[in-house]
Amino acid sequence: MHIYEHSVLLDESKCTGCTTCLRHCPTEAIRIREGHAVIDPRKCIDCGECIKVCPHKAKKAVCGKLSDIQRFKWKIALPAPTLYGQFDNLDSADYVLSGLLKLGFDDVYEVSKAAELVSAYTRVYLNTEGVKKPALSSACPVVLRLISLRFPSLSEHVIHMLPPMEIAAKAAKERAIKAHPELKPEDIGTFFISPCAAKASYVKNGFAGYKSAVDGVISISDIYFSLIGTMRKDESIEPLSESGRIGLGWARSGGEATAIFNDDYLAADGIENIIHVLDQVETGNIPPLEFIELNACTGGCVGGVLTIQNPFIAKARLQTLRRYLPISQNSISKEESAYIPDSYLFEDMPEYHSNTKLGGSIAESMRMMADIQKLKGELPGIDCGSCGAPNCRAFAEDVINGLATADGCPIKAFRNKTGED
Repeated sequence: MHIYEHSVLLDESKCTGCTTCLRHCPTEAIRIREGHAVIDPRKCIDCGECIKVCPHKAKKAVCGKLSDIQRFKWKIALPAPTLYGQFDNLDSADYVLSGLLKLGFDDVYEVSKAAELVSAYTRVYLNTEGVKKPALSSACPVVLRLISLRFPSLSEHVIHMLPPMEIAAKAAKERAIKAHPELKPEDIGTFFISPCAAKASYVKNGFAGYKSAVDGVISISDIYFSLIGTMRKDESIEPLSESGRIGLGWARSGGEATAIFNDDYLAADGIENIIHVLDQVETGNIPPLEFIELNACTGGCVGGVLTIQNPFIAKARLQTLRRYLPISQNSISKEESAYIPDSYLFEDMPEYHSNTKLGGSIAESMRMMADIQKLKGELPGIDCGSCGAPNCRAFAEDVINGLATADGCPIKAFRNKTGED
């Protein structure tokens, strides 16, 4: 059985056992046990919310290092479009791409270039007969894991299109082999410059049987200061960028949705907002839509936990950079629009394994549910987190599952001791 390898981890030595992360985890994956946080790997979706809110920096994202590229003869950087928004007064993406080459990469392939091709084929996908509407974007790995664990009924709505990162990695390797036939596939390493931890998890674990074509993930925050030291405006640079407004637009919320050239869309960002939208889609309480773009991070990928710049500043900088670019530098021909290449698609969503199943049978589950409701009614109902669970309902479930004891609620224990009702 495959064990999902996460990229959001806890440093117990820094954790004080405060309830900040407990209250902000969108999937109730965190408990406070023995004075420190404990992350349930079955429920964690690597959204990074705990990293953002932890006042003691006890949560961290695990990615690769720049030195990892030395494992390969031919090293290719795959910069996310978010990277461009991290730099002040940047008037050309070419400065960033040239800087990556100076850091030791042999080639660069913009993920924003691949994003423009994914947008083009998404338009083809939406016009295909039988597509379940509203179609849900598959670009954010947090959203995909959330759907698989909590909203499995919506799996049929997910567009089975690989994210631009994957398309870029495949195309970059093909280009390298064509230009350098002496290279073997194992000689070529592709490294995504990432704004979020979830991409690292995606690369480590693959997706529904699909093995990622990306060989490593390096965080924007890890590479930023080295990169900025290589970028000199007084030097002439080679024109390397092959992206337009559409590609760079993918870095912010709404960028992918507007690229489908259809007004019947919804774009939501922020983990709580996307959970609300998915709830509405599942219950049918949403207007007829063609496409829904969901980004777990506030503002879109610019709000990723591995970025340096404030997401709203980064968004404004990208808007300035996009101003004088063409709409797109990458398109597909009429002949290519007749079908979507297999290399752009994945087959199946991950198999759903319930992490909230209570018992081994329906009867047992119903008994346990009744016990949870009964115990919840005996609790104070103030969701204070003092018990180590995010709310009274979660604490009651922990008790019935044998993960906690009823006297773990200090308020209930005090009332029992003093005889209060």
